[in-house]
Amino acid sequence: MTAAPAPAPAPADQPRGLLRRLLPLLAVVLLAGIAYLAIGRGGLSLEALVSHRAAIDAFVTEHRVLAVLSYIGLYIAAVALSVPGAVFLTVTGGFLFGLVVGAAAAVIGATSGATLIFLVARTALGEPLLRRAGPRAIKHAQGFRDDAFSYLLFLRLVPVFPFFLVNLVPAFAGVRLGPFVAATGLGVIPAAFVYALAGTGLDSVITAQKNAHNDCLAAGRADCHLTFDASDILTPQLLGALVALGLLALVPVVVKRLRARRRASL
Repeated sequence: MTAAPAPAPAPADQPRGLLRRLLPLLAVVLLAGIAYLAIGRGGLSLEALVSHRAAIDAFVTEHRVLAVLSYIGLYIAAVALSVPGAVFLTVTGGFLFGLVVGAAAAVIGATSGATLIFLVARTALGEPLLRRAGPRAIKHAQGFRDDAFSYLLFLRLVPVFPFFLVNLVPAFAGVRLGPFVAATGLGVIPAAFVYALAGTGLDSVITAQKNAHNDCLAAGRADCHLTFDASDILTPQLLGALVALGLLALVPVVVKRLRARRRASL
């Protein structure tokens, strides 16, 4: 006697299932909004660092390991919530902990935060969106997945693409976790060391900014602020070097395509 087939889930279960998938993403959006309002439109800033510098220096001196772990935790939250100022946060890591520790902590924080939001987006929207996107989008997504590591390494190395966007696109394309984490970790290393190296000389920047700020106040102006411009670090020469590294990461994809065409023509 054969068992009766299991009843299909009731239509009411589908909205509940969708809501369960969306809850983590909704929580991230809510936390991101709270963080944006709490920190302010300027995000993590030089002004905040200068204002609390004495307390930060004392904490780092007395509790160095805890300070590094706290920095990593802050970096994870900033990346996962897409809080403005991640570049300055990397520079601050070099300023507080030195080149090697600061850059390593930034890489760990950036990779962990990116992985967190990748998993949330993939679980909440990745598969449902891909199923509804149509055959052409599915074909492009499959092409992205086939060479996910090379594509992601290129996108990470070339800092002209928004970091949060590079976290979401692979999630929607159904990229596996392993290639995403590996490409993210490797891809953020060059920029992390460059920004952390700049952070080791941040004292001179702070001094110059404070002098300019004091001159502004002495002139009676009301728009006096301490500012940090990432473009001072991301020079055309550095950008060119990162683009070159990114193009190098695409070499395996090009070779694979050429070999496929050659086999097809035989």
